Amino acid sequence: MYPERVYYEPDALSYELGEQLRRKFNEAPWIPIRSHNNIEELRGNSNREFGRMKRYLIVGVRKTHKYVENHKISDFLVPYTSSGCSAACLYCYLVCNYNKCSYLRLFVNREQMLGKLMKTAAAADRDLTFEIGSNSDIVLENTITGNLVWTIERFAKSEKGFLTFPTKFDMVDPLLNLEHGGRTIFRMSVNPQEIISRVEFGTSPLKNRIQALNKMYEAGYRVGLLIAPVVLLGGWQKLYAQLIQQLADELSPRAKKELTIEIIFMTYSYVHRAINNEAFPNAAELYDASLMTVRGRGKYCYRNELRAQGEELLRREIAEKLGGCSILYVV
Repeated sequence: MYPERVYYEPDALSYELGEQLRRKFNEAPWIPIRSHNNIEELRGNSNREFGRMKRYLIVGVRKTHKYVENHKISDFLVPYTSSGCSAACLYCYLVCNYNKCSYLRLFVNREQMLGKLMKTAAAADRDLTFEIGSNSDIVLENTITGNLVWTIERFAKSEKGFLTFPTKFDMVDPLLNLEHGGRTIFRMSVNPQEIISRVEFGTSPLKNRIQALNKMYEAGYRVGLLIAPVVLLGGWQKLYAQLIQQLADELSPRAKKELTIEIIFMTYSYVHRAINNEAFPNAAELYDASLMTVRGRGKYCYRNELRAQGEELLRREIAEKLGGCSILYVV
């Protein structure tokens, strides 16, 4: 059963969405907490409990609304209606941000958050793009809250600005018939299916992700691809060449002409490794000292020469097989 239990801030039940969630999950035990940021009984759990905590749901009120400037796909990263995720990708940066506590947290004060976003868009002297999915997978969240449908329909009435979000999930059917006004940019994150199976636990298969992107394009959304993160496991050259070929074969011809591509190489860390070794002892080992170097405090990145090889391969394959697509950046 999901959720196995719900931890909640009592104030959350004074919001319409909080009460909806209470009714929806009334068969699960509801445990009151003082703050969604510090649930002591969960922070004290061992790394082995990481997978089990992914079955918990946290309901609270978001108090931090500070936008972070971004200079890649958007103008701002926006704290929005959720953080964390119920999936368990072995490299997820949210694991570092929240240590073991990267379970799904839902924030019920959505009116406040969208209100600020629309006011910011309206006050700007140009169209700003707001990334609303940097702390969670909002397509996955939408299956629980309906927040993405709620947001797209309301932001469509804005005279300025765009929303964007990435996803690893294919549950886009509720979005297809919305009046989105062309103000939402949908971006699908992809990896070779072998990488998805070995590393991105609990996410949608590659074939389904490609089909979802095609559907969103046909529904009139602007679309993009993230090849992210690029994970250089054994045989990676063949795997990523096959990925680009599959994209060329299965993306709709019209979508291929208009989508943009982002490429992000994996960054790993001591925290990831410590949690994964205990929580998923039989999973793929992503750390390889012969391929990686330490940067910053406990962070592992691919060595420059290896990363350059990966970038060269991807640029070549994309040029040959997806020649109409623009690569926005490689990091």
